[in-house]
Amino acid sequence: MAARASLPVPSASIPVAGFKDVYEVTAVEKALQELPQSASEALRSLYEKMLRVGGQRFAVKPSGLPQMQALFEELPNFGEVLEYIRRQLALCVDSNDDIEIPPILLLGDPGIGKTHFARRVSQLLGTGYGFVPMSSLTAGWVLSGASSQWKNAKPGKVFETFLNGEYANPVLVVDELDKASADGQYDPLGALYELLETQTAMHFVDEFAEIPINASGAVWFATANDAARIPEPLLNRMNVYEIEPPDAAGSARIARSLYREIRESHDWGKHFPEAPSGSVVEKLALLTPREMRRAVQAAFGNAKVAGREALQPEDVDVQRGGRKSRIGF
Repeated sequence: MAARASLPVPSASIPVAGFKDVYEVTAVEKALQELPQSASEALRSLYEKMLRVGGQRFAVKPSGLPQMQALFEELPNFGEVLEYIRRQLALCVDSNDDIEIPPILLLGDPGIGKTHFARRVSQLLGTGYGFVPMSSLTAGWVLSGASSQWKNAKPGKVFETFLNGEYANPVLVVDELDKASADGQYDPLGALYELLETQTAMHFVDEFAEIPINASGAVWFATANDAARIPEPLLNRMNVYEIEPPDAAGSARIARSLYREIRESHDWGKHFPEAPSGSVVEKLALLTPREMRRAVQAAFGNAKVAGREALQPEDVDVQRGGRKSRIGF
């Protein structure tokens, strides 16, 4: 099967090892040929797209351990899970194995950076990123697709991530796993029982596409606030890490990191100093990482409006960056 053209190459620290088939093109050809005239036009279009992009994806593996010190400094309260990931990557070095990290559940209070952590790890691995917010889902088909016989049916998030992505081992984040709620007919967590087990994930069938895909390469992260609301069989399929809020020194490091990240990701950032002052960091460190990000973004705007090219403590609105007060009359 020919490789797909013009695919991006991940960072040099974790290079491409080769290609892997995530689905068989011959199976798609057969399914398309056998579609009845009455079949969903969306399903027909999906099969045509699958044939057009092909079934091969980049399979990524580390040839050496990537530089992770910056992540340890940026995410000081995630040291234990970062060390676990480093050990798993080390197992793949000097071998023919692709990246393989068993499913991880991050438990902790809202706003301490669990989702940000998963996104940063995906950037480290360079294999793509899929995000599923369970708090807004009430039907199991959002992960695994719905039958094409249903009106407005479409593939699930897992299938879409593999189809539209470039890699055979993307990072998939199931956010707020404990907030998933069933509607009496569908179990929103049902597909995870299959997807979190390597052997069954190798032949995962999306209910819309009805074509098996090899989803076993996915790197799974789930986040939650309360483990008691997660079924025990799912907990047993994941390595669980309880994430504590960062201490004062850790909060200060996170504040400096977020300042640098936001500054460097915008052209207007060049007008501001490379690092914030100690007094600004001290005020930002009072916030959770989630609140901190909003506060830093707002502080840049406050400083600009005031005609300053450096943040001052008064630019950091703790109330605005953190919990919002009610507006009443």
